Amino acid sequence: MIFERFEDAVLSQYSYAVGCEGAGEVVIVDPRRDVDGYLAFAAVHGLRITHVLETHVHADFASGARELAARSGATMHASGHDEGEAYQVAFEHKDLFDGDTIQVGGQRIEARHTPGHTPEHMSFLVYDENRSPDVPMLMLSGDFLFVGSLGRPDLLGEEAKAELAGRLYESVQGLAGLPEGLEVHPGHGAGSMCGAGMSGRPTSTLGFERIANPYLAPGLAREEFIALILGSAPPFPDYYRRMKELNAAGPPLLGVPRPAVAGLAVDAVQEALDAGAVVVDLRDQEAFGAGHIPGAFGIGLGKLAMWASWTVPYETDIVLVADGAGGGAAVAQAARQLARVGLDDVRGYLQGGMNAWVAAGKETRALRQIDAPALQAMLEAGEAIDVLDVRGIDEFEAGHIAGAGHLLAGEVHADADELPSTGRPIAVMCRTGYRSTVAASVLLREGREDVLNVRGGISAWQQAGLPVAR
Repeated sequence: MIFERFEDAVLSQYSYAVGCEGAGEVVIVDPRRDVDGYLAFAAVHGLRITHVLETHVHADFASGARELAARSGATMHASGHDEGEAYQVAFEHKDLFDGDTIQVGGQRIEARHTPGHTPEHMSFLVYDENRSPDVPMLMLSGDFLFVGSLGRPDLLGEEAKAELAGRLYESVQGLAGLPEGLEVHPGHGAGSMCGAGMSGRPTSTLGFERIANPYLAPGLAREEFIALILGSAPPFPDYYRRMKELNAAGPPLLGVPRPAVAGLAVDAVQEALDAGAVVVDLRDQEAFGAGHIPGAFGIGLGKLAMWASWTVPYETDIVLVADGAGGGAAVAQAARQLARVGLDDVRGYLQGGMNAWVAAGKETRALRQIDAPALQAMLEAGEAIDVLDVRGIDEFEAGHIAGAGHLLAGEVHADADELPSTGRPIAVMCRTGYRSTVAASVLLREGREDVLNVRGGISAWQQAGLPVAR
């Protein structure tokens, strides 16, 4: 038996390969948008990709199922339980229904309809028939069952969430009869907003989840379950709705080979900006703070896909700014990350980087950096300054600067107008300075003049021995 997990650490997303070495065949489940990794895996192991499976219409990343089927010649499968639902797979595929099976050599993959996160959601039980033909070895649970959590049932809005929560309860009851030792391999890990309270471990067993997962607690009544799952949903990113639409229609094929991102001279960048393009600056907080193109989004390369999906407008040309000469591996990686969330319109990158922009006499803007002791001194002296903490609510409640306001970094673009206009400087902070740079850049774009970024965030604050409120 061949079994491999592929991880996108930025989006906390897992996809899987299940195959049979003897048959020379492999199935890929929930592939990401850039599919060359799966093709390379198959080539290295001498395998043919015969089937591509989707657990559901994804909301948090652009699916690569259509792309991989086209590139490999595999049969694309999606849930047939989407008939009449809000999101139906519209591109060519073969429907899978509850109980349907796919045979790959000595491995049998059985589809199970597990609605709740979405109406059409499927999980897949995998049987290694060479060892135990009647007892499943593992479950690819998609966004139904996570390690320590379940998939959120509110993706279709307020009117549908109570019904979906009830269907999720029924899906949990459907786990009865499956063995304690069944391996659980979910579609996401900690960091994803497709469910609340996920563990950092990528896998578990059904027996342990029955003990430790609060949503699988024995004796949990239906109404108690519904209240618990609806009361724990994480923030809802606006882009989730667009991803659902994109994945139902089928993301545009990227093709191969993908052309390299073009280098743009300063005048070409200015022309693109005048035509409505936006700048995504990939440099770190210090470099961005020292000087950037006015209106740029300051989103470092590390978690680009996640934060760009929250903040950067879709169907808009994007110009990238990177360190040094501005091109190379960073730009290629950035384009790949952006494609994973459906941001395909990368026009090019600033050739020569910010040095070329400055040398051409173009305007720049700074984001003032302030360190923890300096901020504390201002607060103790009673100077007029507001503090905005843009971490997650759990992080904020665990410890923050007394008197700080709170707004999730990804929601600043939507709620910037609701922040109080006190006329005072606003110091933005997160854990390390990465997310606060994203949020501060959005505030600058929204016309806030006196914005500061807290260097090193709450980590630097606590390392300096400064007080926190809880």
